[in-house]
Amino acid sequence: MTTVRKPQWLQKKINPAAHAGMEGLLGELRLHTVCREARCPNITECFRERQATFLILGAACTRLCSFCNVTKQTPLPPDPGEPARVAEAVRRLGLSHVVITSPTRDDLPDGGAGLFAETVAAIRSAAPSTKVELLIPDFAGCRESLARVVAAAPDIIGHNVETVPRLYQIRAGADYGRSLRVLRTLRELSPPLRTKSGLMLGLGETEEEVLAVLADLRSVGCSYLSIGQYLAPSKGHHPVREFIPPGRFEKYRAAALSLGFAHVESGPYVRSSYHAARYDGGEQSSLGTERAG
Repeated sequence: MTTVRKPQWLQKKINPAAHAGMEGLLGELRLHTVCREARCPNITECFRERQATFLILGAACTRLCSFCNVTKQTPLPPDPGEPARVAEAVRRLGLSHVVITSPTRDDLPDGGAGLFAETVAAIRSAAPSTKVELLIPDFAGCRESLARVVAAAPDIIGHNVETVPRLYQIRAGADYGRSLRVLRTLRELSPPLRTKSGLMLGLGETEEEVLAVLADLRSVGCSYLSIGQYLAPSKGHHPVREFIPPGRFEKYRAAALSLGFAHVESGPYVRSSYHAARYDGGEQSSLGTERAG
């Protein structure tokens, strides 16, 4: 299989020496981050700024998405002390905005919705002024689980469609229509709720397919959107089919805004939770290979 050469606009460096302070706190509180588990290219920048996206419900996933670096194995039972430890980390870091996510937990009756709700409550108690954003799995489409998360009253709930329908074979156990229904249900349960979704590009999608997904997301009331470049975590993961040029990211951003999205981040290094506070702050970014990370 031909390897696509990484272009000059995708040369961000990771410096583990800059991670020591954050790694110490995370180790002390026995917390996982998606930054580390997913091998995010923005980890040095975020850890240097004392930012992190917390991964609750363990670091093992019950699904086998071929693009993801999160461990695929039998997960441990939920840790009832985890919400309090996450809240303590948020308090110590002085975060004004925090993102909480999890692996998919199909082994749990509620998919982990209860622990998401408990984590929101713990953060509200420890750091009342912090805005809380959740990035949730699909909970197998269970309305009761979605209702429990909505009832916790986070500020934003995100659920990523990740790619176009034609390529959903890379998302074992997921379903594009179900993900759209999740986003629609969130708004049905709480019409004022701000919802968010994300796309990875470079998996083999066409421009027409991407634009169709943007329209689908708006049709279910999605408010915020992130669009970034897929980077394979290893040679054993789904290969990168294309490195998307910055100009095309700008084209997609403009198209999404024209459809009515309230805020769009679109660029090579964009990830769902990277600079997450921008979405809720009303600051509409322009494209840049570092800023649009």
